[in-house]
Amino acid sequence: MNIVWLLVLMVFYKGVAANGGGSTNVSTRPEFVNVGAVFSFNSIVGKVAKVAIEAAIEDVNSDPAVLGGTKMIVQMQDSNYSGFLGIIEAVLAAALRFMEKDTVAIIGPQNAVTAHIISHIANELQVPLLSFSVTDPTLSSLQFPFFVRTTQNDLHQMAAVAAMIDHYGWKEVIALYVDDDYGRNGIAALGDMLAERRCKISYKAPLVLDPNQSNITDLLVKVALTESRIIVLHAYARWGPQVFTVAKYLGMMGTGYVWIATHWLTTQIDTNSPLPSSMMDDMQGVLTLRMYTPETELKRKFVSRWSNLTTGQTSKGKIGLNAYGLYAYDTVWLLAHAINAFFDQGGNISFSNDSRLTQLRRGDLNLDAMSIFNGGNLLLRNILQVNMTGISGPVKFTPDRNLIHPVFEIINVIGTGIRKIGYWSNYSGLSVVPPEYTKPPNRSSSNQNLYGVIWPGQTTQKPRGWVFPNNGRHLKIGVPKHVSFREFVSYAEGNDMFTGYCIDVFTAALNMLPYAVPYKLIPFGDGVKNPRSTELVHKIQTGEFDGAIGDITIITNRTRMADFTQPFIESGLVVVAPVRTTLNSNPWAFLRPFNPIMWGVTAAFFLIVGTVVWILEHRLNDDFRGPPKKQIVTILWFSFSTWFFAHRENTVSTLGRLVLIIWLFVVLIINSSYTASLTSILTVQQLSSSIKGLDTLLASNDPIGYQQGSFARGYLTDELNVDDSRLVPLIMPDDYAKALRDGPQRGGVAAVIDERAYIELFLSSRCDFSIVGQEFTKTGWGFAFARDTPLSVDMSTAILKLSENGDLQRIHDKWLISSGCASQGAKLQVDRLQLKSFWGLFVLCGSACFLALIIYFINMLRQFSKHYTEEVISAGSSTSARLQTFISFVDEKEEEVKSRSKRRQMERMSNRSASEDESMYSSKRRHIDQSS
Repeated sequence: MNIVWLLVLMVFYKGVAANGGGSTNVSTRPEFVNVGAVFSFNSIVGKVAKVAIEAAIEDVNSDPAVLGGTKMIVQMQDSNYSGFLGIIEAVLAAALRFMEKDTVAIIGPQNAVTAHIISHIANELQVPLLSFSVTDPTLSSLQFPFFVRTTQNDLHQMAAVAAMIDHYGWKEVIALYVDDDYGRNGIAALGDMLAERRCKISYKAPLVLDPNQSNITDLLVKVALTESRIIVLHAYARWGPQVFTVAKYLGMMGTGYVWIATHWLTTQIDTNSPLPSSMMDDMQGVLTLRMYTPETELKRKFVSRWSNLTTGQTSKGKIGLNAYGLYAYDTVWLLAHAINAFFDQGGNISFSNDSRLTQLRRGDLNLDAMSIFNGGNLLLRNILQVNMTGISGPVKFTPDRNLIHPVFEIINVIGTGIRKIGYWSNYSGLSVVPPEYTKPPNRSSSNQNLYGVIWPGQTTQKPRGWVFPNNGRHLKIGVPKHVSFREFVSYAEGNDMFTGYCIDVFTAALNMLPYAVPYKLIPFGDGVKNPRSTELVHKIQTGEFDGAIGDITIITNRTRMADFTQPFIESGLVVVAPVRTTLNSNPWAFLRPFNPIMWGVTAAFFLIVGTVVWILEHRLNDDFRGPPKKQIVTILWFSFSTWFFAHRENTVSTLGRLVLIIWLFVVLIINSSYTASLTSILTVQQLSSSIKGLDTLLASNDPIGYQQGSFARGYLTDELNVDDSRLVPLIMPDDYAKALRDGPQRGGVAAVIDERAYIELFLSSRCDFSIVGQEFTKTGWGFAFARDTPLSVDMSTAILKLSENGDLQRIHDKWLISSGCASQGAKLQVDRLQLKSFWGLFVLCGSACFLALIIYFINMLRQFSKHYTEEVISAGSSTSARLQTFISFVDEKEEEVKSRSKRRQMERMSNRSASEDESMYSSKRRHIDQSS
């Protein structure tokens, strides 16, 4: 690189010497403005860009409204795209040829390596550098303020690739890339995007700048020996297809592989379409990206011109239009609009010497004579402020100087052509339709979808994405070498074999996998005491083991070290204590079936139902009438006699019968439950212990036993703040039994805390101990594997299948079948019936009572309004009088009300008839008098 800079300085010297070393000033609106362009004319990108740039220059100069009569002259320089010589050629063009002609901007260069070098020159000379093809994301505006990218940034392309990988559920990929600035920086961006989605690049495979078949073969052989089958190819279009040819020869384009090529492949296909059939056969099933440009009228017109523009351009056939050609065309128009705004703002094309280089005047180099474009900053600002619509779509820059609305088409290579399966944008993510920026984005997982893909091997089934490395290496699986509870894991020293419940579950799950897993079980522990499972899992994190199986409890600190499978057995911490068998001879035992709240609610409902029935029957039924004392006794008697279905009073009202039927149903259920519970309490032997559960154990200062090597010790000290001096490590089940029988008085323990799976096995043959209280943690056992390995996911699926088809239970019964003692020790006492078991019945009964009362009072108000209207009117407007009338009506029997109402009606009819007779008699008498 030092040689390159030396050449750059020499070129500057020659260019400035030829220019005379002074400053140049041109009028505000000159006759023409000089622009440089440097790229490789014969490359896939360059030959399209050359035609597009020439067409854009012609269109700009033919429209006087664009530059106000000023002509744009673009001096194009072929860099030949030949590595180091191409860099030197580009530097010569930028410093010597372009600067001699008062160049105000440079279009290009074509590749990232050249762009990094020329950007330094652009910074020094303050000449904007507009590249339509450099996608390297490290060309930032902070380091290279005069570099302007007029195409899409590779940050967006790699975000699209990461979104695809995450969409299909893969976690690890292989990056195959060209080892230069373009390749390295693009793959670095991919790594960042994958990390945001909790994915990663598992293997990086760089290729030399111009690889031959031998280079590609050697690298692909290494790739084939790795685990991942997801390969991202970030290469150049001129030799990228050769990678697929070698891959097909090596069998790496078959079923199970996934190839994702960046947009170099669509550039190749669009430019040289149709490709040879042999080349298309080599890349069947490949996914690739294409920079999306919306279908607009401007684009359609330009596409229709393209065949005329490319006629006679090359003897090798027609040239197709790719996305870079569209961006190159828009780059010229973008620059034209910016120059026009530059002149409108009074910009002047002038150059001056670089005063900062005066101190470097040595010998004949004359570096102090280098000229700087005085209007460079103003032109740069106008370039970044352009807002136009080109053939590639909207052309506008974001604050971080990227083009707005980055969108990529996702392409599947099929047969002799390609098929579009969706789009990616930073606005709406993955979708099967282009993003609509007029609608709010929908980034929900259900909306992120693509059309179906035909993968390598002509299959539509999504590849798993990984295999076990084909390098002869076996997975090293650590297994705890237990001393106690060998039904779970047992190791035979002589034949180096493992047996037990956990081993059978592991092998059964492996047999469910659709592929073979080479592995070797390695014992962990000294065989004298139980090893700590946390230390075993830590060995996975350090790389000593690839996985660990056995009775490994899934707890928080272990999940930070490794990935766990779905639990294959539930096993929380419980308390086991010695118990004695007794019969319940308490004189108040008949109260035990219900807890106090249940007794209170039941008694309250007896009174409520009795009162409701009395209200509904009082005006109809003589059994519910009489003096107040008698009525109170009737309510109490009727209420509580329903417990025995011995009530004597009949109900005559429809509402009363409805309430009573529902209540008797509730009483039947409660009565049956009470009888069953009381029978169990009085006749079944009960187990009693001084330790009632975890709370009583923690409240005492008695010693507590735990299994040596278990996580229970850390849980008790860290979470429950139990003093370390109270904890007694125990190893064998017989140690449990002896310590519990001795008790704290004889050097034993008051209780043992261990996982339920161990305790159930312990209790299966020991009837004088029992679990007391509730299980106070919810955990399970699982198999541990290295972080982000796909095997843990597949093993979880296999364990779920074992559970669904019953094999997991059969393995459990084979090793951990329990005897009668386990069920006897499973419960310390019979649970008392609680309100939560019956609240639905009480709600039903209460709702019926409330509804019946509502209907009853509505009917009563209607009757009162019908039969007592005159009494209310005669009583006046006094509220107390009206209330007294209403109370009298409520207490009065309904038959009497109806009878009295009927009599009053007859009296009114009789009075009306007598009045009419008297009126007729008076009329007749007056008639006789008049006749006389």
